[in-house]
Amino acid sequence: MAIDVERVGMGGGARGVVERGLSGVPPTALVLTGIVSVQVGAALAKQLLSATGAAGAVSMRLVFGGVVLLVVWRSALRVGRQAVPVVLACGAVLGVMNLLFYAAIDRIPLGMAVTIEFLGPLAVALGGSRRWMDPLWVLLAGGGVVLLTQVDGEVDGVGVLLALGAGVLWASYILLSAALGERTSGGGGLAIAMAFGGVLMAPLGVVDAGSELLEPGVLAMGFAVAMLSSVLPYSVELEALRRIPPRVFGVLMSLEPAVAALAGLIVLGQFMNIPQWVGVICVVGASAGATRTAEKR
Repeated sequence: MAIDVERVGMGGGARGVVERGLSGVPPTALVLTGIVSVQVGAALAKQLLSATGAAGAVSMRLVFGGVVLLVVWRSALRVGRQAVPVVLACGAVLGVMNLLFYAAIDRIPLGMAVTIEFLGPLAVALGGSRRWMDPLWVLLAGGGVVLLTQVDGEVDGVGVLLALGAGVLWASYILLSAALGERTSGGGGLAIAMAFGGVLMAPLGVVDAGSELLEPGVLAMGFAVAMLSSVLPYSVELEALRRIPPRVFGVLMSLEPAVAALAGLIVLGQFMNIPQWVGVICVVGASAGATRTAEKR
């Protein structure tokens, strides 16, 4: 997916200050910062689940993230009638995708969940391509997922299915985001979509977590998850896309499963055996290879 960065103005206010501050940072460092931020945010969300449940954590992330992005992109919030269905669909998919993902990491390790979920973007990268190497990437990714399930004891099958479902919705989100970029300018469309996703998830969050959502510590962690998982990575990735080709960006993003496994190890103490690490490397290699060899479509 490519974002039409030429249509994104520098703007003023908080957004302008942030963008000017990021302009001196190498784009590769920006992408890596975004990846680390997302996975640390996911690790924090895992700790939040015990208090709020998956729906509560998702609602807090999307509501807080949506509000912050609405403020940052307040000058770009006008969308045409043709964009409204895409914006609403994007927000709905974003909400359900994260709900499934948080439910998955509540059952299986973070590195396993992210690696399985990453099959969605990999499918998008391979979609429509007819290169002879494509079957190799599919086999490599499939082998990686098989290796991920090599654990002592039984693998939580429901958790795996939830991560796969999140991957399917991630693929849908990528395609919707491409349409969103064509019909809106700047980050206003995403800000509205995220806020709408938060509105959809909020009732489920209230049912799931109840008064726990109002606890100061829970609120603080929910805000931190929103900033780390949504606001910060989106800001740095948008700036990086101004300066590097989308295909290079995609290759760098392929590191996300490996970073997720490291975040799970460092933040959550989730150890993975050697076959599982090999599985992560296989999926990372398949994603990077598919991105580099994909035809320009």
